[in-house]
Amino acid sequence: MENLMIKKLIILFKLGRKVARSDILNIISKFKKPPIAIKILFKILSFSFSQKDRSLIIQNEGERLSNSLESMGTTFIKLGQFLATRPDIIGEGLSKKLENLQDKLPPFPLEEAKKIIKEDLGKESYDSIINLSEPVAAASIAQVHKAQINDNGTIKDVAIKILRPNIKKIFNDEIDAMMLFAFLIESFIKKTKRLKLVEVVFLLKEITNLEMDLRFEAAAANEYAENTKNDIGFKVPKIYWNFTSENVMTLDWIEGISIRETEQLKERNFNTEKIAEDIIQNFLRHAVRDGFFHADMHQGNIFIDNDGHIVPIDFGIMGRLDKLSKRFLAEILFGFIQRDYKKVAEVHLIAGLVPKNVPIDDLAQALRSIGEPIFGQAVKDISGGKLLKQLFDVTEKFNMQTQPQLLMLQKTMVVVEGVARKLNPETNIWTTSKPILESWLKETKDPMTKINETLQNTSEVIKRLPEFPEIMDKANQALTYLASGQIPQASNTYTALNTQKSEMIAFRNQSIIGILILVIFGLLIF
Repeated sequence: MENLMIKKLIILFKLGRKVARSDILNIISKFKKPPIAIKILFKILSFSFSQKDRSLIIQNEGERLSNSLESMGTTFIKLGQFLATRPDIIGEGLSKKLENLQDKLPPFPLEEAKKIIKEDLGKESYDSIINLSEPVAAASIAQVHKAQINDNGTIKDVAIKILRPNIKKIFNDEIDAMMLFAFLIESFIKKTKRLKLVEVVFLLKEITNLEMDLRFEAAAANEYAENTKNDIGFKVPKIYWNFTSENVMTLDWIEGISIRETEQLKERNFNTEKIAEDIIQNFLRHAVRDGFFHADMHQGNIFIDNDGHIVPIDFGIMGRLDKLSKRFLAEILFGFIQRDYKKVAEVHLIAGLVPKNVPIDDLAQALRSIGEPIFGQAVKDISGGKLLKQLFDVTEKFNMQTQPQLLMLQKTMVVVEGVARKLNPETNIWTTSKPILESWLKETKDPMTKINETLQNTSEVIKRLPEFPEIMDKANQALTYLASGQIPQASNTYTALNTQKSEMIAFRNQSIIGILILVIFGLLIF
């Protein structure tokens, strides 16, 4: 253990040098003053005879911060993206600056990619891949190549996603060193204890390790495709399991236009108003009907193919709602559309989300205080995601139980609405949502629903694929932790976290004793 901790300290020193010599501390100081001890530490670490890169000075703070993090590699990119979702730790201003952090890194060579495919899939599968291209996109964890495969006699265009070589080891070594740093800060600056920095870093480690198993993403895409196969105008790329493993994932190549290219879509005569409406309706349909939704639906992850279908990509972060949450979500959103606040209050009580002794009229009045100002705004400015956020804030006063999966849905809903409004600024969220919620609520009250539910439950295992249920369940658990920002005490993750904490406490205590012995020895000799 001693050697392991010393290794972590060496990695931490190297990371400290990277941070100290970048522009990060100067930018952060404008939003949140770091303790004087941290400033002194980074001043020492940044000592160098070479000059700093002055080209960053001409950029704005957001760009400088993003560029600094990107230049430091995967661990810092992931940390930046994660902290963008945690304004409680870094403050609203800094959190906003991190929202535009791009997940891009230079690609690794094609030869290296070929070696990984051969090792992972075997020579036979490797030999049946045709025209493997140079990388077409490169992120911090993986990169994508275009290729062709022979799928039962048919030549198919595919995208092959390949993990960066050695990325798991590099990331885990660096994140463990960061966890030690978080622990040392908590130990010596008592005010930081409430931020639970060790838990935050541990949570990032859990989530990113899931992203680094491409079988998890493939299983998520498979389930999503099964759920949506009858949704007109929506298409999830097919996974090719014979060409998929822990480090390699193969799926249909999408020939289409990114939805961020609004002008290009209009030039091709695609109806952007209809696309904006369809994106919101599909998202809500997947949340309330299937309880399984894409939780990372930003502009870069949605394409329109040549047939006009909406095609999502990147299934690393998915959200899941249980039956009660689906029902609760549909009922409250529909209640707000109808402006029936008493009905929304009743749903809260029936679902057991607020204590039984809460006066229903008081809760209805509190809900009205959220709903009415929103409906007083111009229709195009009303946001369902923001409404859900305000709802969670107000109902906290009534001791409402926090629902992590609903928080995740709320965060995604804000992104989806933003995407729709970029395509069509006049998008009316409520008119668009109403038919989906109305039809789902009608279906769930239908006597046939019980029979369908039984059939649906039977097909769940087939959707996930028999080999991967434990990966999916672990992923759902970690994503729930991500949404709530905390790790429940009765979980395996919490036990693993405590083991790491115990090791760090033992190391800290031994180090202090070691330093005292050295000091006493020095005094006796000199």
